[in-house]
Amino acid sequence: MTRRYVDLSMTLENDIISDPPFLKPTITYEVHAETKHELAHWFDPEEAEGMRGGQPFCAAEWVKLTTHSGTHVDAPWHYHPTQDAALPGGSRPAQTIDQMPLEWFFNPGVKLDFRDKPDGYVVTAQDVEDELARIGHDLKPLDIVVVNTAAGMALANRDPNYVGIGAGVGYEATMYLLERGVRVTGTDAWSWDAPFSHTAEKVKETGDPKLIWEGHRAGVDIGYCHIEKMHNLEAIPATGFMISCFPHKIKGASAGWTRAVAIFED
Repeated sequence: MTRRYVDLSMTLENDIISDPPFLKPTITYEVHAETKHELAHWFDPEEAEGMRGGQPFCAAEWVKLTTHSGTHVDAPWHYHPTQDAALPGGSRPAQTIDQMPLEWFFNPGVKLDFRDKPDGYVVTAQDVEDELARIGHDLKPLDIVVVNTAAGMALANRDPNYVGIGAGVGYEATMYLLERGVRVTGTDAWSWDAPFSHTAEKVKETGDPKLIWEGHRAGVDIGYCHIEKMHNLEAIPATGFMISCFPHKIKGASAGWTRAVAIFED
């Protein structure tokens, strides 16, 4: 038996199209000669000239970004100050990313294909149930459920409109998953919810502000994590693999970066 890996994470780089301008990361690259002065903290500069290989010190990078840059895992704290209002014991303070249980982040993966849904569409519980029936899967507690949307190829093709592309998952669909024991979900879109540009139009039409971030706010009732800005979901089947998506451990943070990977035992 061999193990096969499929990368489900986007590449973090300058000039990405996966964020609006005010959220884009900045990466400053240092080549070997530019860090030579750092050795003076420990060594005489002249002695350091004789390092093996005869080159200056090391390559390094300075990175300015948010915890929501690139492929990342959102914690319940991102959505609201409290979570679990619908669970026994009632509402409690929302967990931050460093408090999340590790057993959530390495589990069987399930892919729901919503690439045919128009941009701004809000996935319903019925949509989820129909797609699970189509792929022949019964949800199990801690399954990691990811949704493949039209945003996936937009990211791959560096479409500058990426932030406004793809379907989102609404409150009732999110609760459908959470009530069946799912605790980590994911999307290849900018947000688990429908793009804000489309939601804004619906709020104007209906006057209902509860439509804003409705999928995220399901975490008020049942705390959960989701992965945003995944990549390459088109390359994986509906089931038959594990997903590893451990988030970076950042004290008190609302999110943490992850290298999400699908793992197949062939």
